[in-house]
Amino acid sequence: MSQIFHRDILRLDAATEVGRIAQKLHHDIFDVLKRKGGVMGVSGGVDSAVVLAIAVQALGPERLIALLLPEKESSPDSARLGHAVCRQFGIRSLVEDVTGPLIGFGAYQRRDTAVCEIFPEYDSTYKLKITLPGNLIEARALNFFSATIIAPDGTETSKRLRPAQFRQIVAATNFKQRSRAALLYYHAELHDYAVIGTPQRNEHDQGFFVKYGDGAMDVKPIGHLYKSQVYQLAEYLNIPAEIRTRPPTSDTYSAGSTQEEFFFRLPFETMDLIWYGLDHDIPAATVAAEMGLTEEQVQRVYDDITQKRRSTEYLRTPPL
Repeated sequence: MSQIFHRDILRLDAATEVGRIAQKLHHDIFDVLKRKGGVMGVSGGVDSAVVLAIAVQALGPERLIALLLPEKESSPDSARLGHAVCRQFGIRSLVEDVTGPLIGFGAYQRRDTAVCEIFPEYDSTYKLKITLPGNLIEARALNFFSATIIAPDGTETSKRLRPAQFRQIVAATNFKQRSRAALLYYHAELHDYAVIGTPQRNEHDQGFFVKYGDGAMDVKPIGHLYKSQVYQLAEYLNIPAEIRTRPPTSDTYSAGSTQEEFFFRLPFETMDLIWYGLDHDIPAATVAAEMGLTEEQVQRVYDDITQKRRSTEYLRTPPL
């Protein structure tokens, strides 16, 4: 493969790319899937805002349903920004609160049982988040998860998660994404629409999604784009500045954590360039020289991405 690498290698012609995605989305929904329109979740984040803007171009606002799917631990900012982007593009947003289904599944109770094994003092007055070690560029550290609880007085306590506790917390929390997927498909089937997904390349290829949760969709318009390229489209599409500058979050745990803290361990603008080098078999030394890093730092990121892809391959594997 080509060994060409420079800092602008991921720069897009945003207008051309938006037009191409919109044309393909129109074709896929109307001609391939034979649906009458699309339904999608809007989270207040940049990915769903970009997909919403493109879907309006592709389908028309009258053939698009935008769902806001909060639950009791969601950030109020997510709903506020979700409504704002829907108003900007002339889409009527529908709200489906998934707290009730989650209580019915026992999602909170199952999760909290595992948390209390680590922190006996934990109760509903505390907030919780799950994180990985810090920036990969700064230091080598294995991908072990820690839980942090925040007491009502603001005191934070963190402990490393044992595998069984981690699995129970994640399995219970994944009810959130799967409940949302069920509601997306309810509205899709109600209107003979397709479900439009919002994940980009980072989430799909590194396994930052829930199988049959936010990984459930009929079309994936931006799945080929690195996250930093999504931001390029967001600027072109005039997505609200607050959404474009807000650190991406999973909005999954009550204390809130950025996607960088929870999974990726790097700023997207750094990770995407290094990842491009990995995808195109560019030596770590070449990437390092262009980015002002050491070869060891770049190799560390290469290894982390490779490990995440390998360990999450089952998420991308269709039924056998």
